Amino acid sequence: MLARTGRELLYGRNAVIEALRGRREAERLFVAEGVREDDRLRALLALAAERGAVVDRVPRLMLDDALRGANHQGVALEAEAYRYIPFDDLVALPGTMLVLDHLQDPQNVGALLRAAETAGVAGVVIATNRATEVTPAVVNASAGAVEHLRVATVPNLTRALEAMKTGGRWVVGLDAGPGSSDLFATDVPTPVALVVGAEGSGLGANLRKHCDLLAALPMRGRVESLNAATAGAIALYELLRRESGGELATGDEQRTLGDNAGAP
Repeated sequence: MLARTGRELLYGRNAVIEALRGRREAERLFVAEGVREDDRLRALLALAAERGAVVDRVPRLMLDDALRGANHQGVALEAEAYRYIPFDDLVALPGTMLVLDHLQDPQNVGALLRAAETAGVAGVVIATNRATEVTPAVVNASAGAVEHLRVATVPNLTRALEAMKTGGRWVVGLDAGPGSSDLFATDVPTPVALVVGAEGSGLGANLRKHCDLLAALPMRGRVESLNAATAGAIALYELLRRESGGELATGDEQRTLGDNAGAP
């Protein structure tokens, strides 16, 4: 094993470079022998040096074995485990939140977290049981975007939603079932806590009861639904567009809106 106990092995160039730009402690950067040293790799090596990470050249097969054949692109980073923040700290922040209801596919979770970061959400809440948390596979699927997000884990999502309501957020469940309104045709007070349900099963019945509104995206084609990541990303951008007064903020304004650039 390349990663020691209590450490994670992140892989893929985007994921590794964003981790080096983020808040984790970086221990060692593994680079496959013979990998082509282009500008991106040189930039990655320079970042590793800035962060004080030791660079080890290792046989590519060693990376293949350690990462079980994942597409590591010739690099891997041994780093501390992902740093979550306390839910109480998260809920006190202004702005729209994303809540994941027991999503289990790392690709879906990673894609949603990437959309959340680029859209400028204030933070993300993930259940601690029967759900995918921030694993190296999720980091890779998010192209490293999760390294710049505030993420909290909670044992009870319904209690978390009630705390968000108390804090002034309108809880919107993204759900295509009975009783759902067309998101684009519905007025929604902001800020919002957007709840995205699990792949296939959607929102849990108990969680639905704790939503102020159930909303769905209009389906006008022949395909009946979108996957959780795509639907969640579209809904997030629509809600954040409303939060910012009809137009999405850009540049420094976007960072102020989501306030995630300086995440601890």
